[in-house]
Amino acid sequence: MFTHSLLCLLLATTALAQTASDPKPLIDKAVAAVGGADKLLKLFRMKEQFHSGAEPEPKAGKKKTSRESVLEAPAYWWLGKKDRTDEPAKFDVWGWTLGAITDPKSKVEVVPDVTEDGKAAFGLRVSGTITPPMELYFDPQSSLLVRMDWRADIYRFSDWKEHDGVKYPSRCIIYKKASGKPWFHHEIVEIERLKELPAELTRD
Repeated sequence: MFTHSLLCLLLATTALAQTASDPKPLIDKAVAAVGGADKLLKLFRMKEQFHSGAEPEPKAGKKKTSRESVLEAPAYWWLGKKDRTDEPAKFDVWGWTLGAITDPKSKVEVVPDVTEDGKAAFGLRVSGTITPPMELYFDPQSSLLVRMDWRADIYRFSDWKEHDGVKYPSRCIIYKKASGKPWFHHEIVEIERLKELPAELTRD
C-alpha cells in the first residue's frame, strides 16, 4: 500500500513538473492576450518618438527624435528608404510583437518568474533564432508583455493600445542591466499593418 501511494505521488509530481516546464500554455496565453496568432504584426509601418537619457522627457532645449519605419522582423527593417537590416534592434521588435516565441524554429523554455510592479511575471526564454537568448516576461493577470531582457538591457513596456485587432505596447523604457538605470525612452505614435511591401522598398 505504501509503495503504491509513493508511486502515485512520484507520478503526480513528475506530471506537475512537466506541466510547469511546458512553454506552450504560456505562449498560447500571451498570444491570445494580444488578439490571437492571426493578428500578430508581421509587416507594418511604425511612427515613433524617442530620446536618450534617464529622465522621461528630454533635457531643456532638446526635442524628441521622430522617425518612420517599415518592419518585417526579424529579417527586414527600412528607415525611410534606407535598409537597416543589419541593425540588431529589429530583434527587439520581433520580441514585443511575439513573433520570436511563435516562430517554429525558435526554442522556447520556461524560466523563473521575476517581480514587476509587485507581481510575479511569468517568463519565457527564446533561443535558436536569437543570439544571445532573449527572456520575455508577462503579467500574470493580463498575460501581456511587461518586460524583455536582452543583451545588456531590460525593456519595460506599458500603455497598451490596439490596431486592427492586435494589442501592442506603445511605450517602452530601456534600462541598463548593469546599473538598473533608464537610458532610453520610446513611444509608438502610430502603427499601420501593411498587406504588402511598399513599392519603393525591396527585399534583398
